[in-house]
Amino acid sequence: MSADSLAVQSAGPLNPAALTPSDKAAILIEALPYIQSLSGKTVVIKYGGNAMIDDQLKQQVMEDITLLRFVGIKPVVVHGGGPDISRMLKKLEIQSEFVNGLRKTDRQTLEVAQMVLIGKTNKEIVAGLSRQGAQAIGISGIDAGLLRCRPLQADEEGRTGPLGFVGDITAVDTGLIERLTADYIPVIAPIGSDYNGQSYNINADTVASQLAIALKAEKLILLTDVEGVKRPAPDGSLEIAHVLVASEVRQMIRDGVISGGMIPKVQACIDTISQGVNRAHIIDGRIPHCLLLEIFTHKGIGTMFTQQKRPYYPGEMI
Repeated sequence: MSADSLAVQSAGPLNPAALTPSDKAAILIEALPYIQSLSGKTVVIKYGGNAMIDDQLKQQVMEDITLLRFVGIKPVVVHGGGPDISRMLKKLEIQSEFVNGLRKTDRQTLEVAQMVLIGKTNKEIVAGLSRQGAQAIGISGIDAGLLRCRPLQADEEGRTGPLGFVGDITAVDTGLIERLTADYIPVIAPIGSDYNGQSYNINADTVASQLAIALKAEKLILLTDVEGVKRPAPDGSLEIAHVLVASEVRQMIRDGVISGGMIPKVQACIDTISQGVNRAHIIDGRIPHCLLLEIFTHKGIGTMFTQQKRPYYPGEMI
């Protein structure tokens, strides 16, 4: 088994006993130039989807993030928590309604979202990282004025709707995060506030994108429940587009190749790289050790977005 075959496998966890010593050495050597290129740089990870629900996947994501930290990369984690919020609302017999994929958030729903995201989900992630030996600290966008918001006026397609306390980010103050990343892995709940102290629930993809831009991060990585952007292959089947530049993405949207719920995620990636982030990725969080496979192998497992195909090192295959 070669390192390249490891990069594209997705059927169940790797069996270390099946690897020869040469296989193991090849995997480490393939990772080396990426470790060298990313050492000391910030990688913003949006943690969501099934990887937050399945216990085994949870542990593997925590292992991946911890490894990134210990090889010199500075991970910043932004998490979702929609399923946790929905379960709590159901227990409290509070109706939940979505408009264009965003949860309508009245004052009662906002209180539940804050309680769940900051008090439960955030601390569970911190505890998971701590179990792997990482020093993590949980905060929200309210802390130190990290995320300033106003009520969201329109969705990605320009349609307005009465969404209540759903936030649109107006300012990002990275001072706290920059100080924390010297020693800790920041884990951020997507709740912000306006200058009067009113809290808002914010889409986690948006938070991750805006933080990556403000932090001048090297990468933005969105963990999802899809394999990546797919396009027609020569034989008529669909294949993952492993690397896309912005101009290709815009054409794929016009042609309908990228549609529906993928458009906002792809647009977040394009917005991010257009404002200084080198690379953005959409990857399948259901694949064991998805972060390591995407970051440290030539081909990766998902879709990488970049303004231009500029390699990290001579000979990188992108």
